[in-house]
Order: sequence, then C-alpha cells, then structure tokens
Amino acid sequence: MTSVSVETAAVIVLAAGAGTRMKSRTPKILHPLGGRSMIAHALEAARGLEPAKLAVTVRHERDQVAEHVAALDPEAIIVDQDDVPGTGRAVEVALEALDAGAPVQGTVVVTYGDVPLLTSELLEELVGSHQAAGNAVTVLTAILEDATGYGRILRAGDGTVTGIREHKDATDDERGINEVNSGIYAFEADVLRRALAKVTTENVQGEKYLTDVLALARDEGGRVAAVATEDRWQVEGANDRVQLAALGAEHNRRIVQKWMRAGVTVVDPATTWIESTVELAEDVTLLPGTQLKGRTTVARDAVVGPDTTLTDVQIGEGAEVVRTHGSGAVIGPRATVGPFAFLRPGTVLGEAGKIGTFVETKNAHIGARSKVPHLSYVGDATIGEDSNIGAASVFVNYDGVNKHHTTVGSHVRMGSDNMYVAPVTIGDGAYSGAGTVIRKDVPAGALAINVAPQRNLDGWVLANRPGTPAATAAEKASATDDISLESDPS
Repeated sequence: MTSVSVETAAVIVLAAGAGTRMKSRTPKILHPLGGRSMIAHALEAARGLEPAKLAVTVRHERDQVAEHVAALDPEAIIVDQDDVPGTGRAVEVALEALDAGAPVQGTVVVTYGDVPLLTSELLEELVGSHQAAGNAVTVLTAILEDATGYGRILRAGDGTVTGIREHKDATDDERGINEVNSGIYAFEADVLRRALAKVTTENVQGEKYLTDVLALARDEGGRVAAVATEDRWQVEGANDRVQLAALGAEHNRRIVQKWMRAGVTVVDPATTWIESTVELAEDVTLLPGTQLKGRTTVARDAVVGPDTTLTDVQIGEGAEVVRTHGSGAVIGPRATVGPFAFLRPGTVLGEAGKIGTFVETKNAHIGARSKVPHLSYVGDATIGEDSNIGAASVFVNYDGVNKHHTTVGSHVRMGSDNMYVAPVTIGDGAYSGAGTVIRKDVPAGALAINVAPQRNLDGWVLANRPGTPAATAAEKASATDDISLESDPS
C-alpha cells in the first residue's frame, strides 16, 4: 500500500442494500471474491486512507452484516439506516453517527461495500485532487466504451461538474458522453451536512438521492469537480452472480500478473487461481489447474500442480506437490506429495519426505526423509525419520467412540497391507511382514508378523460354485493337469 499523503476525516461505506438480484440467502456484500468478502475488500481500500473515523451503514440482514464487519474492523462504527430510502439518507445517518461528540471537519469519502477492486491508491488520488483544488465535492468517474444505463457526467467549459444525468433522462447528445458516475465521492463535511438537510424524497422513486448534493453545493457557490479513471474495474459493482464472476476473474488476473512480475512462473494464467492472502516466493512454479487459497505460502523453487487445490498450506523450498487436494498442512523443504494425495488438517511432512499416490493423511507428523508412497491412510500418527510405510497400509485410529494415536519410530521398514490398530507404538529400526495387523507394541529392532499357515481347500469351487465361469476354468485346468501327469514318464 502506498504512503498516505492526504488527510481524510472520515470514510462512509454504504452496505445497506438488499442485493435482490444476487438471489441468495447470503447478503450480497458478504459474497466472496479472491478469498475475501466484497466488503472486506472495500474496507481494506477505505482503511488505506487512514481515516480518523470509518462508518458502515447497514440494513438488509443487519445482524449478519454487522457481525462480519465488526470481525473485520472492530473500530468501524456500525450505523443502521432507517426506513427513509436512498443513498442520501444512508450517508446522512452515517454522518450523524460520526458527528457524535464533535462534528466531523474536513474531507468525508463515500464509497460502497460492493466495489471489491477499488484500491486505496485511487481513493487517495480522489482525495488529493479534491483537497488540492479546494472542491466542495469531487466525484470519481469512469470512462466507458459503452455507458448505457449509467448516469452521465455533465461538465462546464472549465471542466467542473454541472450535474449528473441518469440514462433514462438524458438527451441523445448526453447519451453520447462516455464519462459516468461511479457513486464514489469526496465531500467537505460542512457542505455535505448542509446539503443533506435540504435533500428531499420528492421524486418518482421516493428516495433521498446523494446525487442531489452536487447541485446544492454548486448553488451555494461550491466547486464541484471530478477525477476520472480509465480503469473501470475499480468502480464496478456486483449486482448479480454474472457480474461477481466477471469481477472475480479480473481480480484473479491482476493477482496472477502481480506474482508473475514478482518472479513466479505461472505456466497457464487462465487456469491458475490465487487468492489475495496467498504468499509466493521467487522462482516458484505453478502448473495448469492450480488453485491456492487462504493463508497458503510457497517457498522458493517449489513446484505446485498441475490440478492442485491447496488451502492454508505451507510449502517448503524446493518441494513438489502434484495433483493434490490439501488444507491446513505443512510440507517440508524438498518433500514430494502426490499425485492424487489428500492432505487433511494437521498433516506435517518433514524435509525430503514423501506422501505418494492415493495417500490420505490427517493429523499426521511424518519425519524427515520418511515415506508413505502409495494407497494408504495415515491418521493421528507420528512417524519418525527415514522410515517407510508399505503400500495399502491403514492407521486404524478410531474405535467408534474415541480417536487414538499411533507412533512409528525412525528407520522403520513396514510391510505392505499393514493395519495399525491404535494406540500402538513401533520402535526404532523395527520391521513388519506383509499383511500384518499390529495390535500391540513392537519393540525396537523386532519383526512383527501374524503367523497363520495358509490352507488350500481342494475342489471347493467345483463343489460350492458349480456352473460359474470360475468352476469351468478350474475344471479345464484340472483336466489339463491330469493329462500332463499321465504323459509324464516319471
């Protein structure tokens, strides 16, 4: 974030709308984009101005929105909009709350909870221009190729703003204007306070319009100007899921591009998704189909993907994670994971360790250079260093009521298809045979096996499964064996 060179008395974030076009039980501004809610992005941009005070006006699903805002920004003032509709009234009640104790003096910025790509830098430009020119009101505008549906900015010969004309009320000439109102403003507090007291609801919609403040400010001799941006995405709101998806794609494009410029190789930006909270080091490589979410961190020279989704995962230097789904895990330096691994929370893989193909882990600490190569489940377990868990092994950690822990020492070699019935401990340097069910502790250096002689019941298939393909095959094989025996001269 850039250093702040302007002073902002207050920021008002409007978050009272119902967002009915989203068609969701979740309030519109709480819908996620890039790993954060839309209002979280809006609050971050607002706080970047370092305002003395910040207020959020709420109404629809008030308690849910207020709880979320309080968790994001405990110092924000939550203000309830009353039954008087309109953005003008939403700002008015917020200003009244901000004035409690002492009236706000200076610049007040008004923005929205559903403009997630808005940046602090653009708001700083707005406030800086507003203060440098001594404006009463400064409106943030956008230049669009197609301005259909937007309110047009009307300017005088000196460039000041004379008004905002809604599309439905505009003349043909006015509809040719491609500069539109974003609804984001910088106001002088005294001007805003006086004007809002004069704004009425005497209009077709019966609402108190914030745009009416501009004309009232001009009437009392104030200068109204605009700051235009050609980056329309910064002032785009999301009213439905189509717009939300478009904003999400643009946000991701910017995040991916930022990391590429910082030294990350992204083989296919179109299929790579990186949330705002992810941290990547130089020389990381992301292969196609990779999604990095939450507090995921990836250290230098690590390779992630293809087709990998990780949430809150820490990846060490030089590690490789291939076709893996994971959350809440730690992968050590030069470790390898996948393909087709499932890392559940509490997984910690040590340096140069391996979690291989079709392996699921949960609450498992696997030591340096230890391997769980394939077809296994490791849950509630600690495995020492330089040990190997054979294929198709299961750590039986749940007895139907409680979870139990298994401890495997260092330099252990376990056979394939082992069952570890927890709680159980295998000592350092121990071995086990294939198919062993370990129900009791194995001492260091011991070999664990289940001794059960193999029994073959001759003729069982012919007697118990007559007429099946297996019986037919067995009968033919038996006949062949008999012929072989008859022809054997011995």
